[in-house]
Amino acid sequence: MRTVTNCYMVSLSISDLFMASLNCLPNFIYMLNSDWAFGLELCMASNFIAYWTVASSVFTLVAITLNRYMAIVHPLRHRRSKTRTQTVLVLIWLISVFLALPCILYSDLKTKRYMNGELRRACYMLWPDGRYPNSKTEYIYNILFLCVTYIIPLAVMAVCYSIMGRELWGSKTIGQMTQRHVESIKSKRKVVRMFAVVVTIFLICWLPYHSYFVYAYHNKGIVVKTYVQDLFLSFYWLAMSNSMVNPIIYYWMNPRFRAYFKLIICYCGGIRNPDKASIDLNVIRMNGESHYYLTRSKSGPVSLGVQHLRRPPETQVLCLPRGYSEVVRHSPNPQNNQETKAIQSSRLQKLQKTRKLSTQKPIYNQ
Repeated sequence: MRTVTNCYMVSLSISDLFMASLNCLPNFIYMLNSDWAFGLELCMASNFIAYWTVASSVFTLVAITLNRYMAIVHPLRHRRSKTRTQTVLVLIWLISVFLALPCILYSDLKTKRYMNGELRRACYMLWPDGRYPNSKTEYIYNILFLCVTYIIPLAVMAVCYSIMGRELWGSKTIGQMTQRHVESIKSKRKVVRMFAVVVTIFLICWLPYHSYFVYAYHNKGIVVKTYVQDLFLSFYWLAMSNSMVNPIIYYWMNPRFRAYFKLIICYCGGIRNPDKASIDLNVIRMNGESHYYLTRSKSGPVSLGVQHLRRPPETQVLCLPRGYSEVVRHSPNPQNNQETKAIQSSRLQKLQKTRKLSTQKPIYNQ
């Protein structure tokens, strides 16, 4: 998982996690109760995180796009570096923090008493020249944020993906391509396709939300309409749903992400005592010559690897106790494959029976 693309995916996942836990959840409770019960500090944090995570997600998508663009269109000038990737990510998060700072400075909590004596609190942005939609300062800020985190990045990514698409699907190679070259092109196409879907979903989710604020500023009368609140909530949750959709896209279109996700779920839910048992590995199933292998790990994190991987294919995960180590190779012969599967199934059944025995007696000794 320690590749440049996966480092960027981790950054996107962190942004989505912050958005879901510290913005979507408090605002969902706030909208249900019509009362902000979390105090001024979380009000500031929620507004800040909303803008911060959106900016960092967009800038990360741009960085991924440019990284893929250089690797595909200018492969000889492309230099992968873990240090460079980390530097880019730090800059992305710092710039995002700078863009979201006004949310900390101008977040406010207002308490209103109703006729029945009930007190309700509202979390909102109070700018120097008033509240939305009468604040020109907020309008300028929203237009700036719209351009920096939506219009310009999407234009850059659209141009880059168009060029990459023409390079990967439209160009013809002179001469006969090797199998390695063919597999490399297929792998690049999968990555480009996945992030093109991520960018498209981002465009669809955030367009109504941004459009609403621009339109409401120039047509202030719609704010008092009875249906506008429900309309705004629809736009808001559509925008927030982008954070929920991204992990689904990663799981659906990235076999390595899917494999690690299964390992984590298997580790958290399938093994009760991590000190006495751990997940040791996976099974990678490939077209052509397949390599099924298990690696033993006495301590430390679980790592996923494939030797001589020709294609990034379907992935299966096995949860095994610590200490089990074996290599099983599949032959291209279908009959041998069936025999290997039968042997593997028999060993797993024996293993399940062995796990029920006392943990004081080691299962496998070396």
